[in-house]
Amino acid sequence: MTTSEFILQHRLSNPRDLALQARRYPDVDMPYALNQIQGWQTARQKLPSWAACDGVVYPPHLNMEQCSSEPTARYKQQVVRRWLTRLGAGQGGAATSMADLTGGFGVDFSFTSRCFASATYVERNAALCDVVRGNLPCLGIANAQVMCAEAEDCLATMPQQTMLFLDPARRDEHGAKTVLIADCTPDVCHLLPLLMSKARFVMLKLSPMLDWHKAIVDLQGTVREVHIVSVGGECKELLLVLAALDAAASSADMPCNGVEAGVRVCCVDIMAKADAEGEYKRSEFCYTIGGAADNPPTPSTLNPQLSTPNSQPSTLNSQPSTLNSQFLLEPNASIMKAGCFAELGKAYGIRAISSNSHLFLSTDRVEGFPGREIVVEAVTTLNKRQLKETLGSLQQANISVRNFPMSVAELRKRLKLRDGGDTYIFATTTREGERVLIVGHKPTVS
Repeated sequence: MTTSEFILQHRLSNPRDLALQARRYPDVDMPYALNQIQGWQTARQKLPSWAACDGVVYPPHLNMEQCSSEPTARYKQQVVRRWLTRLGAGQGGAATSMADLTGGFGVDFSFTSRCFASATYVERNAALCDVVRGNLPCLGIANAQVMCAEAEDCLATMPQQTMLFLDPARRDEHGAKTVLIADCTPDVCHLLPLLMSKARFVMLKLSPMLDWHKAIVDLQGTVREVHIVSVGGECKELLLVLAALDAAASSADMPCNGVEAGVRVCCVDIMAKADAEGEYKRSEFCYTIGGAADNPPTPSTLNPQLSTPNSQPSTLNSQPSTLNSQFLLEPNASIMKAGCFAELGKAYGIRAISSNSHLFLSTDRVEGFPGREIVVEAVTTLNKRQLKETLGSLQQANISVRNFPMSVAELRKRLKLRDGGDTYIFATTTREGERVLIVGHKPTVS
């Protein structure tokens, strides 16, 4: 049996079990085979369209772990297409081009390169270059060239591009994670003048742990959009789109007159799995910061799933009994990262439980809210009698804490509840300082 036959025959098997059987297959390059099997199994969940392509070769586990997922890569592709339209790139027969200066396994490159007439993949790791060079034909990408080089060296001699893409390495020489742009490799702040001179717009993929407000300052007024991207409720990455003011000014939907242009912030939560049509649905909330006056936030016009916000804000009283029969709203992870709670409340006509709880209440259903919605069944303090009356014979619940002096584990132990079930308990503090438990369930799907 050849190594290729072994991989195909056993790719649904447990790699650990296969490793114990290595002696039975002397003609098989077992380390390579196990890496390919493990890579394909990861791709089935993370990159389903790649897993469906025969002949794709997978890199070591660390590269698979660090590469973008398909939902986030497709989102970048959509952002790129919108910017090409915004700038009028490609009109009149003009050729478009891009370069990914930190190619890695090439996932983002494979999706964004399809938007351009020509594309250049740049990576300093020769082994990854070989993998990507072989994978591009398997993925149906014929407009790309692969260059093994340092990003800085390649950028210095590179011709003008429509877009430059960078995903700077976020680990130092000791392997520790870094979150400041200046500590990443390559140093985008140092390269900024050259980057801006070489491309009409630049897209940066950064750690979700990064302080994006500081990044806007560090990048010296070049940031036009901030995309905080979550998948399945988990914040995955931060995208910054950089462009010169005169380039952005060509957009009718982006006023551009010095600092008055502001920065558009998009908080996106993408479904982890595609629907029957192969689309990754998402919720999205966008607003603008900076400029002479911040633009009033509105639900994203890019996503028809979001409806018009309620016109009347709900009234919150400090007495727990008045919270019954309302809807509890928990913003998604991207909004939590953005910290745009005042903007969200204004847009949807909802009021926060308190300034530090990051939870909202509404008397009416808020269709299309970018986050989780819970139907409130009861509200109780930590009074033993009230707890007994409210929770009764409840055995298990999903517990969350927001602005509360106890951890989930501590509260679960006190309430003597197992994890799971259909009941949700949010422990929080009202604006008047009262500790309460809000008990509810997910709304039924009609």
